Amino acid sequence: MKLVLLAGLLYISLPTMAQVPKRLDSVMRSMNAPTEPGAVLLVRVNGKTICRNGYGLANAKTKALITPETNFRMASISKQFTAMSILLLEKDGKLSVDDPLTRFFPEFNLQVGKKVRIRHLLTHTSGILDYEAVMNPQQREQLLDIDVLTLIKNRDSLYFEPGTQFRYSNSAYCLLALVIEKASGQSFASFIKQRIFQPLQMNQSTVYEAGRPIRSRAMGYRKEGGKFVFSDQSVTSATKGDGGVYTSLTDYKKWMDALETNKLLDLKAALARTGKAIPQTGDSFYGAGWFYRQPENPMLFHSGSTCGFNNYVVSIPSERFLMVCFSNKANNKPNALAIINILAESGYAKLADILALDDLTQ
Repeated sequence: MKLVLLAGLLYISLPTMAQVPKRLDSVMRSMNAPTEPGAVLLVRVNGKTICRNGYGLANAKTKALITPETNFRMASISKQFTAMSILLLEKDGKLSVDDPLTRFFPEFNLQVGKKVRIRHLLTHTSGILDYEAVMNPQQREQLLDIDVLTLIKNRDSLYFEPGTQFRYSNSAYCLLALVIEKASGQSFASFIKQRIFQPLQMNQSTVYEAGRPIRSRAMGYRKEGGKFVFSDQSVTSATKGDGGVYTSLTDYKKWMDALETNKLLDLKAALARTGKAIPQTGDSFYGAGWFYRQPENPMLFHSGSTCGFNNYVVSIPSERFLMVCFSNKANNKPNALAIINILAESGYAKLADILALDDLTQ
């Protein structure tokens, strides 16, 4: 889900603006049949919501419809909540982003653990091995964050020297979830609920735990042989720090409002202090669970993909611009592209290229 956000937000003229909601609704209906899995879309321009609607089925078996209250698996968009939790703990004085891994994991290989800092984990610059690459290919039981630690703690090598390169890392965010638990003395799910969901009244949001029911839950699907088949979970779907949050469009809007108003902490300051340039892009950065451009006036992006979900978020806080598209269909990037193209044609010209580096998260 690594994206490069491109600059130059242009104002939409009033005559064109009047056409945009209908165009957005039309493309969403054409790409999300009412009898199939679908998506939910929110678009806000200059602080005004011009689209907020659900399309298709949240559950093909029960025929429950997708609405703004439907809970979707966030996949890597979850990293925003993991990163915020780390920053809140730093604010509490319970850790520093300059702490080495060995502070929290003394069992970690010392050659690696002393080099890698929390800030490296936050910015995908740790060089930590991908757990997906070292796990047993015959693995059948779902992995947890603690299993990721077990898989990589004894490894004596890194992909590169920490801080010198960018390589998107789910391993890093699984480790961050464990850091949160060690520093707070709470479970990852409990900490996020107490420090993020409850203060922001995100009452529908939760962290996935196998066997625990999720209210208004969208189930995941993928297309196979021209038909959608159930594809809600995989062996890597139970890790929490890298992708375990479920939330609805209604709740996610509360999260974005809080980021704009610095309700939890000053996001712009956090990006300036902890963000890191992505060398292979030339003009983009990663920090606090976001890809972003223009550090002095950040444009934010993230996506999230799993076996049955595909989500995209674009935000320009200073312009009060927001585009959120959650889908319970795997590989639903064409839907997001169609939305971006409409906005680009309507005045947000540079947004046409915003999904260009989505493959950085793969």
